[in-house]
Amino acid sequence: MSHLQLVIFDCDGVMFDSKNANRMYYNHILEVFGHPPMTEEEVDYVHIHNVMDSVRHILRNYPEDLPQAEKYREDLDYQPFLQHMNMEKDLVEFLEFLQPQYKMAISTNRTTTMKNILHIFGLAPYFGKVMTAFDVERPKPHPDAMVEILKHYNLAADQAIYIGDSIIDREHAGSVGMDLIAFKNPDLDAEYHVNSFMEILSLPPFQQGSRG
Repeated sequence: MSHLQLVIFDCDGVMFDSKNANRMYYNHILEVFGHPPMTEEEVDYVHIHNVMDSVRHILRNYPEDLPQAEKYREDLDYQPFLQHMNMEKDLVEFLEFLQPQYKMAISTNRTTTMKNILHIFGLAPYFGKVMTAFDVERPKPHPDAMVEILKHYNLAADQAIYIGDSIIDREHAGSVGMDLIAFKNPDLDAEYHVNSFMEILSLPPFQQGSRG
């Protein structure tokens, strides 16, 4: 790996434990249309896919409701569900450590809620580039967001590293040949595995950076 200059974050399952917020959000949509709550398989699906794919997935057995559900989703305020998102306890400490030396970006399959989340939790100033599923023609795992971020900073893939927690993230990083740090997922195929943010600082790419 070249000298590390850029750290890219996924949002859900990495910066935030948002599974409960996602569960309540999509179950609310199902309830409005008179359907039972999601199965655990569906909860896992919506946790790593963008909102458009997720709504189509949970309503795949009720295709007649899909057009109305998609319109309802567009108008649904995510704000009440944000209180159920838990920020990783050492995220801010980690960002503070990184800020003097590294550029930081986000590549997420969230859509319109990402900007709100960053402002509500006071995280917006840390990130120079934020790419959501709405900012690209093809969301993760396609490379489009990664290409945009690298272009923004005029960097190559081996000058950056991605922190993710799912197979979507593995494919997203791999699509541009970028190393992946698997966050709280020991079974994910990745170059590095951690259970907290501050552990990341002891990984080889960051040690090289500290000596550089």
